Amino acid sequence: MCGIVGAIAERQVSAILVEGLKRLEYRGYDSAGVAVYTDAGQLQRCRRTGKVVELEQALQAEPLVGRLGIAHTRWATHGAPSEANAHPHFSSTDLAVVHNGIIENHESLRGELQALGYVFSSQTDTETIVHLLHHLLKSHADLADALKAAVRQLHGAYGLAVISAAQPDRLLAARSGSPLVIGLGLGENFLASDPLALRQVTDRFIYLEEGDIAEIRRDSLQIWDAQGQAVLRDMVQYHEQAEAADKGEYRHYMLKEIHEQPKVVQRTLEDRLAADHVLTQAFGPQAGELFGRVRNVQIVACGTSYHAGLVARYWLEALTGVPCQVEVASEFRYRQVAVQPDALFVTISQSGETADTLAALRNAKDAGYLASLAICNVGTSSLVRESDLTLLTRAGPEIGVASTKAFTTQLVGLLLLTLAIGRARGSLPAAVEADAVQALRGLPGLLKQALDMDGQIEKVAEAFAEKHHSLFLGRGEQYPVAMEGALKLKEISYIHAEAYPAGELKHGPLALVDSDMPVVTVAPNNELLEKLKSNLQEVRARGGQLIVFADRDAQLENGEGTRVINMPHSHALLAPILYTVPLQLLSYHVAVLKGTDVDQPRNLAKSVTVE
Repeated sequence: MCGIVGAIAERQVSAILVEGLKRLEYRGYDSAGVAVYTDAGQLQRCRRTGKVVELEQALQAEPLVGRLGIAHTRWATHGAPSEANAHPHFSSTDLAVVHNGIIENHESLRGELQALGYVFSSQTDTETIVHLLHHLLKSHADLADALKAAVRQLHGAYGLAVISAAQPDRLLAARSGSPLVIGLGLGENFLASDPLALRQVTDRFIYLEEGDIAEIRRDSLQIWDAQGQAVLRDMVQYHEQAEAADKGEYRHYMLKEIHEQPKVVQRTLEDRLAADHVLTQAFGPQAGELFGRVRNVQIVACGTSYHAGLVARYWLEALTGVPCQVEVASEFRYRQVAVQPDALFVTISQSGETADTLAALRNAKDAGYLASLAICNVGTSSLVRESDLTLLTRAGPEIGVASTKAFTTQLVGLLLLTLAIGRARGSLPAAVEADAVQALRGLPGLLKQALDMDGQIEKVAEAFAEKHHSLFLGRGEQYPVAMEGALKLKEISYIHAEAYPAGELKHGPLALVDSDMPVVTVAPNNELLEKLKSNLQEVRARGGQLIVFADRDAQLENGEGTRVINMPHSHALLAPILYTVPLQLLSYHVAVLKGTDVDQPRNLAKSVTVE
């Protein structure tokens, strides 16, 4: 994810801009830059490839001194990482733009602007925006009016910050599908793609809404909505410490991170969805062309990330018709692999430093795979740097050893990948993709509904207080969710738990079932529900104690030995993500009852960087 920072103040802003970029850098980087309207009365910029520290050192050697500026840390979508492709982009010497997101119609706009005499110095879609805006300023004298006219011609997702040497008393911003927030100060105001970038200068923020355009001055602010009407947006004051530094109101980091999932899932989706389809170039500049050639997918991961890959196999094969294999990295790296033709090699990792997964990627480089893709939470990680394509999950720092929000954002990323491959191959009907995109937009709200069940799940956890073993059941894509639920219970409560496909009960696991064995089941209202109900009867007939997380329309009821927790109804594709949340909460509350160390369970480490 790219990062934007802007400032207009009575004091020098370069240091504020660079510090803001540093705070965003964990999301990914390949270059960074800053543009300042200097005290000499001109726009000047400095750009560097690599980490923000490279930019910082360059500015220390040749400072840019001014009170208005914009800055950007880039994760490439159009054009390779280079100084020429780094932001800010200029048109002439008097207009600068930074941009998050993807402009889908940049090629047609580029042709029109070249015909008007504009010369492009980069391969980016962003340079199209700044030249378009420069052209429109010839007929719209006011910068805000020109920006309003410009965005009407842009298709895709964008968060924009604009400054002009001709109108140096203002900073302009526009949001469509990519977040922007205004930071309020005294005699100074700021702009960023995340409030984290501005926490060193303010704790008061205004979030721009979809379609908003803002004109930010030192001592005033004007916002127009998507219809061009002047509007007021609420100001919120941020009282907490930095995102990962404080548990806040929560007893443990794990509980805090479980409750962060609506927010981080929203962040993972931002600037990656158009109105009715996934923006394929969010995976990298060559993604569209490569995805169209994919005939097989090989997923390699460890632990929780492996479970995410198992869910993705169901999605990929059902929606795209592409065969998918999923393997534990520690096994994959030590066997002779028969590489399938035109296979995309996908690695999944929270840290991006997982030793077995990283070794598997390195082994795969010369094995004949079409390309490698990393789905990862840490943009500066080895896995990301060594992969051809990347999707950052944007979960933010995860402190609890047992992964929660990293898992759900991985699932979101894998569903985006599935839709993108299906579209590129022409094997996914447009209506199906549009329906899935619409469902994804509602996912954060669904997760909030699941989190509202926390008190109910805490009571259910009491059934485990004296237990030492448990079974988890699921069918179809819910089987990997059951595996993840069992893993969470093992990790933090030290209760032995196993997961099985529900249809496998009669092939052995039924021998374990008795009144002392809780059996946890996930039961969305899908085509396998009736078969699952039959499996549950097998458990009850042998005295098993059932705890069933069921769709509210599944017509499952409480009874002797059966406790049903009704879940909100969801789109079938989203059910694996939704049903993960109550299993996380159940494991958490059982661990609290057991008195274990929830955030740092025994014998485990957050990032496994050795074999």
